[in-house]
Order: sequence, then C-alpha cells, then structure tokens
Amino acid sequence: MSIAQTVKQHLASHIQEKFGIEVVEVEYAKKQNGMNMTVFIDQPAGITLEDCEKVHREIDPMLDELNPTGDNPYTLNVSSCGLDWKLVSDRDFEKVLEQEIEVSLFSKHNGKKEFVGVLKSFNENNITLEEDGMQFELPRKAISKATRFLDF
Repeated sequence: MSIAQTVKQHLASHIQEKFGIEVVEVEYAKKQNGMNMTVFIDQPAGITLEDCEKVHREIDPMLDELNPTGDNPYTLNVSSCGLDWKLVSDRDFEKVLEQEIEVSLFSKHNGKKEFVGVLKSFNENNITLEEDGMQFELPRKAISKATRFLDF
C-alpha cells in the first residue's frame, strides 16, 4: 500500500466522524520545495479555510504517530477539492449529476474530442451527457479529463 493510501485509510473515518468532512484524496508527491502530503477534503456545504485549518490541526499529531514516511520530512497541506476537481470516481460524478460538465476524450467521438453538456446519468462503463438538446453516451475509459464546467 502506498504512503498516500495508508494515510487516507488511517484518517478518513476519524475525520468523517469528528467533523462530518470527507477525506477525498491524499497526494504524496515531490514539489519544488520538497516532498508534500496534501489531504483533499470535501463536504456538501463546501470547504472553508477554517475547515482546512481544523482538519490540519487534527491530523498533524495523528500523522506524527503514524509516521507514514519513516521519518522523512514533508510539508503537510490540507485543501478543498476546488471547483475544477477532476471527475473520476462514482462519487465525483454523483456530485455533479444534472450539472454542466466539460469532457475531453483521448480520441474523437462523433467527430469531436471536447464536450460541454449536462451529466444526465452514469454507470461503471459510460456517462450520458445532454448537449444541445441531444443525449449521448461516452465510454468512461475514453475520457482523458472531466471537470465541472466553469463559465465566467
């Protein structure tokens, strides 16, 4: 099991029970300033800076005790998923059901690689989008990137 998976498994239920906040993902990666562990959190009402701070304070001693990096130094970050979170899991798609999403494919489907439409449904194999009044299915394995559509 990777460091990120170990940390997520160790923290997720505790943070959910104590604060009602979901640990969505843990990323452990080298950045410009060295190794970083970023814990991405979410909840239905959204995440505030105060939420990030209280989760950070809660997990810091837990991670010291767990010592997932074997005493190797890292910078701990706690962050919201953000509006542009990449949609991958069923949980991600469930959150944006009946909302506009932007989808990029690895190769063309009906002559296009880029779509913006309302997510009507999904299953383990496909997503159904409605674009310009027409519904069509796209295979999930063909999706290179899917995000919430942000129109500024």
